[in-house]
Amino acid sequence: MKKILVTGCNGQLGRAVNEEYKGEDVQLINTDVAELDITNIEQVIKFVEEQKPDVIINCAAHTNVNACESQWDLAYKINAIGPRNLSIAANKVGAKMMHISTDYVFDGTATEPYNEFSPVAPLGAYGKTKLEGERFVQQFADKFFIIRTAWLYGEGKNFVRTMLELSKTNDVVRVVGDQIGSPTSAKELAKMIHVLEPTDNYGVFHGTCEGYCSWADFTEKIFEYAGVDTKVQHITTDEYPTPAKRPAYSVLDNYMLSLTTDFKFANWEDALREYLA
Repeated sequence: MKKILVTGCNGQLGRAVNEEYKGEDVQLINTDVAELDITNIEQVIKFVEEQKPDVIINCAAHTNVNACESQWDLAYKINAIGPRNLSIAANKVGAKMMHISTDYVFDGTATEPYNEFSPVAPLGAYGKTKLEGERFVQQFADKFFIIRTAWLYGEGKNFVRTMLELSKTNDVVRVVGDQIGSPTSAKELAKMIHVLEPTDNYGVFHGTCEGYCSWADFTEKIFEYAGVDTKVQHITTDEYPTPAKRPAYSVLDNYMLSLTTDFKFANWEDALREYLA
């Protein structure tokens, strides 16, 4: 039976991966920080050599973009050293390494979607540490998939739930309208993982739902589909200052996926409608 090690199993994507593989003839070895500290090389190698997984899916990350600015060392350990350790361990047992990365490796100055070959230039600590993680995976793993995704939501704390909570106590919410990206359902991303994982179709991939919008547009659709009357006021990034600088435009083109597989993501609006249902 195939064995798949999932790190960050309690996060949105980790849960979606578990749901996606339900009923499959595979053994999922679920770990979170309590079971496996991916920043500890000795612990990772010992665990992986004992379990001997065929595949490692790394869903673990320090994803609090603002906190990463003041927690550089922690972010670097989780987002860069962690994937490095998992890649080194994967090689020891001949496992495939599947690593999840982010649209924040780009600076957001583009005017058309970024493909896998677009130049990277992260703005903040989150994007910079995630990019280092990508580089370590490429350096140390013999068989790897790197999947860059964006604006992810699933089971757990996420933007959709935050907006719905705010709508309960506000007639109007102010949301940034000049940052553009592709809201992506964790369920859709888990499907992509399931398509790539059994193959030898290695490399860097972009994986987001089709289409794009601003955070404010996204919020309007959340309220519309949820039957909420709260209005959305579009504001600028400058009107909502945050510790971390974010890319103004981070739409990803799933170019490699379209060239090498038949898989196609759902449109972001359809995926959101399904999630809310």
